[in-house]
Amino acid sequence: MIRKSAIAIALALGTLVTGPAIAQTSPSAAKPESQPPAAAPMPAAPAPAAPAPAATAHRMEGLAAYYSSRLDGHKTASGQRFDQKALTGAHPTLAFGTKVKVTNTKNNRSVVVRINDRGPTQPDRVIDLSRAAAGKLGMTRAGLVPVKLEVVAQAPAKRARKS
Repeated sequence: MIRKSAIAIALALGTLVTGPAIAQTSPSAAKPESQPPAAAPMPAAPAPAAPAPAATAHRMEGLAAYYSSRLDGHKTASGQRFDQKALTGAHPTLAFGTKVKVTNTKNNRSVVVRINDRGPTQPDRVIDLSRAAAGKLGMTRAGLVPVKLEVVAQAPAKRARKS
């Protein structure tokens, strides 16, 4: 009972300390007078710039592969039939009909392809190409090569349907 009363009195007076005692002193009293006052803290230096991303709206880098000849004649995501002799490609986000310059970074050979399919689904790949496009890039033996993509022509705008 006495303990509860002591705690209540201490709380009322604001003197209850749960940890080690902390002396309340003014900042000038804590430092000897021989030291000059501390300068205001400097703002933190800006973080170093992040490296440029490998992909922007019109330029991308990554790996390219090419379609198997078994897919020749099958429908693509755009509804067109896949033709391994045409200069076409698959990209996960570019609009169908977009023209893209693909450059093999190993040999600097380039080709312009039209996007008519969706893919690739592998995270490190940026485009799947027709066999004809792969031949122009000199990648048919390797199968998978590092490439740079550059959009050279946006897909034509769709016409509004008549009601």
